[in-house]
Amino acid sequence: MTDRAAADGAAELRKQIAQTRSQLGSTVEELAAKTDLRGRAKARAADLRDRAGAMTVQLRSTAAQAGHTVQEKAKGAGHTVQEKASHAGHTVQERAAHAGHTAQEKAAHAKHTSRSRVEDTRHQLKDRGAHLATGVQDKASRAERGVPAPLRAPVGYARRHPRPVVIVAAAGAVIVAAGVLGRRRASRC
Repeated sequence: MTDRAAADGAAELRKQIAQTRSQLGSTVEELAAKTDLRGRAKARAADLRDRAGAMTVQLRSTAAQAGHTVQEKAKGAGHTVQEKASHAGHTVQERAAHAGHTAQEKAAHAKHTSRSRVEDTRHQLKDRGAHLATGVQDKASRAERGVPAPLRAPVGYARRHPRPVVIVAAAGAVIVAAGVLGRRRASRC
């Protein structure tokens, strides 16, 4: 009876290990997808910076062109008209500069906001990873107590070094998926 109980325990342990590996694989996929947010946030911030810079250059260029046009037309109209045109040119330049500063401030704010969100997401992922690692270690510890003596060393190693276990689990998942897809294709033919 003890051999049968040990076999049942080992089968149950294998089942739990398989479930844990599956959960870890899902978690790794989720974490990988979430870390992509950081790249997207950086790209968005860079895009906003580029837009703000381009808008500033365009506004300054437009303001300079408007100022030159106004000055050329004002030469023929006399001193009074020339003063008014010069004043209008300065006003346009000030407004363009103000608009450029506003665009730069908005871009800087967007950059800060995106960095803050990236940091928040990174901390959340780190906390979740630590929580999952603790759960896995707890499960492994509980499972290790019920493991027969000859298997304790490999189970202990897997508990202390989870990365190779996750890699093996991911490789196993890929092999199983490939097998399922192969069977589906074979059954369709």
